[in-house]
Amino acid sequence: MSQKTSSLRQGYPEGDKLESFIKTRNRWGVIWRTIFMASTVVAIIALTALLYNIINGSFGYVVVQNKIDPAALVLGVEKERLLTAPNTFSSEDDNELAQGIENNPSAIGFFGYAYYQDNADKLRALSVEGVEPNAQTAESGEYLGSRPLYIYSAADVIRSKPQVAGFINYYLTHVNEVVANVGYFPVSGETLAQSRELWLQATANEKTAESPYLLPAVDPSNYDQEAGLAIAGSSTVYPLTREIAKNFRRAGFAGPISIESVGTGAGFTFFCVPDGIDIANASRPIKRAEFEACRKARREPLEFRVGTDALAIVVSQKNDFLQNVTADELRSIFTVANNWSDVNPAWPDTPIERYIPGADSGTLDFFAESVFVEGLPDLPKDTLVAILEANLSTGLMRRLETDKPFSERSRDEVYDLVVERVVEQRIVKSWKLSESIFHKDEIIAFAETVPQGELQFRSWLHWDFLVAPQSSTPELAGIRTAIFGSLWVIFITILIALPIGVGGAIYLEEYAAGVGNPLLRRVNAIIQTNINNLAGVPSIIYGMLGLAIFVRALEPLTSGAMLGLADPTTANGRTILSASLTLALLILPLIIINAQEAIRAVPQSLRQAGMGLGATKWQTIWHHVLPNAIPGILTGNILAVSRAIGETAPLVVIGASTFITVDPTGPFSKFTVLPIQIYQWTARPQDEFRNIAAAAIIILLILLLTLNASAVLLRNRYSRRLI
Repeated sequence: MSQKTSSLRQGYPEGDKLESFIKTRNRWGVIWRTIFMASTVVAIIALTALLYNIINGSFGYVVVQNKIDPAALVLGVEKERLLTAPNTFSSEDDNELAQGIENNPSAIGFFGYAYYQDNADKLRALSVEGVEPNAQTAESGEYLGSRPLYIYSAADVIRSKPQVAGFINYYLTHVNEVVANVGYFPVSGETLAQSRELWLQATANEKTAESPYLLPAVDPSNYDQEAGLAIAGSSTVYPLTREIAKNFRRAGFAGPISIESVGTGAGFTFFCVPDGIDIANASRPIKRAEFEACRKARREPLEFRVGTDALAIVVSQKNDFLQNVTADELRSIFTVANNWSDVNPAWPDTPIERYIPGADSGTLDFFAESVFVEGLPDLPKDTLVAILEANLSTGLMRRLETDKPFSERSRDEVYDLVVERVVEQRIVKSWKLSESIFHKDEIIAFAETVPQGELQFRSWLHWDFLVAPQSSTPELAGIRTAIFGSLWVIFITILIALPIGVGGAIYLEEYAAGVGNPLLRRVNAIIQTNINNLAGVPSIIYGMLGLAIFVRALEPLTSGAMLGLADPTTANGRTILSASLTLALLILPLIIINAQEAIRAVPQSLRQAGMGLGATKWQTIWHHVLPNAIPGILTGNILAVSRAIGETAPLVVIGASTFITVDPTGPFSKFTVLPIQIYQWTARPQDEFRNIAAAAIIILLILLLTLNASAVLLRNRYSRRLI
């Protein structure tokens, strides 16, 4: 006894040695605690940096360039409806329109307010939505048909042709003196001052402190008699420009002046060419495509606001039933209605006769844009199909019809085709969220240099991104197919790995431990060692194993040929079933090891109590051991699923698709998964693919957290039951 006590004393330090031992233990405790805290901080920083990069790439500005402007596409549709409506007469000469309406009680039309005033004794202007056209409602914009009037020129034209600079100077100086006499409304002093400042900048004239927007005096008689003026464009602005030109000539200008009323669109066509006309009259702002055409011709358009018009909707004085119309009634009157009674039963059952400006008229453009307030996404399916037919070749339309008849396509599917095939929208450049916040001015400046470019703030994470299939165009690409593939693969993986893994753990812990046969005990030890080793094998090795066994050796089974379910495109065995079996092997060691720990944690007394009451070993395991071990088993399953859902290498090896647009429909389908989709996008050179890759990572994290949360809730539910 004394010898044993002496040996125990020798095993434990005493006195100074004990104090030194305690200090050493405390020192190592502080060191390891510091290492642990530092590791935790590093992990938090790394996770924060990861989340920052993901979120930073999922949002930001983009510059979108369209081959065809969607607004122009819609405008073309609406103009076609107006021009092809029955009983419609169109002309670029507003006087012809007025003459056609004046003695016809069934006629209706629209043109500039000046032409209405010239014929006010024979015509009557209608109120629109209860608002009459006049100076006050036009200036405030209350009247639906109020619109600005412009003249356009270019800085190089103004500098190289003194007579053009002088005429625009004279125009801006005297326009408010004559605009009311012509039949339009003057612009405000502030707006006119902005146009005058633009002229001063174009001519490099200095502003004076006393009168900063006072233009220098012009003497029209000083210009060369051979130097003329070439003006064309809007029929609405034509009478105003003509009146200014008359006064300019009376003031002494001796050169030739040519003014043509051809419509705003035609005016810009003549202006935006090398050596084109000097000045373009316009009853609407210049469009982006026209602006880019001018730039290509090395002309930078300058816009001068010269007046305000109230687009007059007119009928004959002989019309006794129409005083006011609504926007809805206007849409019907000028397109689908045949008789007046079709619009309003109280109106006569006589045909509607329409008098409208021609296709090149800015007035027609303005009317269509004002009354038909629609964007491309608002158009009905049949109109979108008509756009496809008008812009795509017959062969392509036939192929699209063969792929899926248009009668079976939804409106959204047809709209996507229009955007992809007709608009041909593409992203020129994209920026991350941080760049969009801190470098916004630089981004805006870049967007202005892109022909037909449009700056948009885009969230790459949106509903269409979730429900759209893969595409070679990043702005149209989605992850629907990848999500379905991931869910199919993970579901079958869990279905295979969980029961096998838990069964293996039960055997190793409950049956193998009590084996008396030395040979069998040695075999069980080898199995346990290999399971522990397999948990650390690189995942790509499992991919090679899956390729050799499941894809090649078991191809008749994994392709579905053995069951008569083979698809010609998946007969090589590169299917969801092969992927699931491979991932099941990958996570099987994790499930077994964690299940063993959970089973080992069940108190031995529960087993003894069960068998003491006469239960068999299996009954004890089923009714006592497993219910107590389930929380721990589910924890291990969460870890295993987390690893499986993020694996890429083994699935690439067994032949998962990197580009597929067909959703998987069963275990024998071709497939892709979210990690492979992300890998494929990050390998692309375009920045936009990295943006959608970041958005896909967010979806992957949400999917992973959702599956894990479901397992945690299930685990907690079983834990409460046992308590």
